[in-house]
Amino acid sequence: MAAEQLPDSVREFTDNLRGLLARLDRYAGWCLVFWQRDPDGMRACLEGREPPPWDVVESLLQDLAAVHGPAAAEAELSRVRSLHAEATAAFDARPGARQALSDRLDVMLREQRYAADRRADLTRRLAAAPNREEAEALGNDLAWAEDDHRRATARCAEVTARMTALDGRTRGAGPPHTHSRFASRPTADTAQGPAPDPIPPELRAAQQHVPPPAPAEEARPAPPRKRRRGGARFAGAEDDGAASVVTPPAAVPELPVAATVARGARFAGAAAEAGPAEPRPEERIGAEDLRDVGHLVRTLTRLRREGRSGEAHVLLNEAAYWPAVRFPLLAAEMERAGLAADWATLLWEAAATLPAERLVAAADTLTAAGRTEDGEQILRQGVVRPADEIGHAALALADGTRHRELRALLDACVRMRTPQDAARTAAPDPGRLVPLLLTAARAVSEERHWDVLHALRVAGLAA
Repeated sequence: MAAEQLPDSVREFTDNLRGLLARLDRYAGWCLVFWQRDPDGMRACLEGREPPPWDVVESLLQDLAAVHGPAAAEAELSRVRSLHAEATAAFDARPGARQALSDRLDVMLREQRYAADRRADLTRRLAAAPNREEAEALGNDLAWAEDDHRRATARCAEVTARMTALDGRTRGAGPPHTHSRFASRPTADTAQGPAPDPIPPELRAAQQHVPPPAPAEEARPAPPRKRRRGGARFAGAEDDGAASVVTPPAAVPELPVAATVARGARFAGAAAEAGPAEPRPEERIGAEDLRDVGHLVRTLTRLRREGRSGEAHVLLNEAAYWPAVRFPLLAAEMERAGLAADWATLLWEAAATLPAERLVAAADTLTAAGRTEDGEQILRQGVVRPADEIGHAALALADGTRHRELRALLDACVRMRTPQDAARTAAPDPGRLVPLLLTAARAVSEERHWDVLHALRVAGLAA
């Protein structure tokens, strides 16, 4: 967007962002980190060429709290959140925004997986550190890896919510049905009545779904060190420049931002309409499951109390691979113990690392247990992986007559991926997968059905 063509909402947010930065010390805190790691990205945001991720704005508010006190940051929070959401909606109204968001989600999911792997590796090396100097160096690197993972997780949630909101606006704004392969553009609502909220509820929720900063005892200052890898803009990944980068700023008073989960369109609608199904034997909780879940929650609580975050993350990584039947129980027990943030981390670990078939089973189990938001969340993230992997997972679910999970997987696939990406999932066995994929697309909308059908024909997978 050229400066002279900025929509009012983008210009207003950009002015607010400039005003916020003018009150901060550019050579301290997160402000210094962002300017060191991606000056071009900061300039793009200040010129209105792209919106910053919400976690960046929130970190700048934390800088404001550190310099001017929590009350100053609290006074700014509501307005800047509203302006950010309106500006983001304006960007997402541009042609090609859906594909750009899909591409960005792919990048952030890769960053999230890399950060999780690096965090686990650093945790193991820290436990075996031969001396204090090496332990301090590894501890500093681990702090950055944890920050990278928190930011990537928050950005995945934000981008997913933007895609869901954009899909909702596109479906609601077009004519009842069209055979065009192109998605309809949003149009102005000329009906009488109160004006709609310009900020989609999904995006409002995403702005609040930012994992909390590490407790003060886990964010101890460490000597500045060079970071070892290039990555995405701002503080979402490491950079490999020659300049030394400061460690994550020490914790400041946390702003009162609720940790709500971004809500999207319900998946597996047919299963929901049919009511709860009788659980299969492998879906029934047993005494061993109860014992293991209780032991994990007690151990995790102790590790958090003792500030042993590295060991806690390893424990969460292992739990992500547990049988799906344990997930609802884990959620309930962790939340009861005050470990809601750890439950959110476990969900993201599962979405990033589990094979597609197991991920769908976990999502289905959570939904059947009444935790629909959790099931939707990991399923939306899980379908952003290689198309052939999704196709093979669908075939495995069909072979196992796991129709509920199959519907959920394909529903999420046609909702969250472009029609071209969704069509490529049929490549492993077009004869079986094309009808299933088209059925899922038609359940979303007639327009999505025609879009997917056209993509299948262009790919040579359907007549």
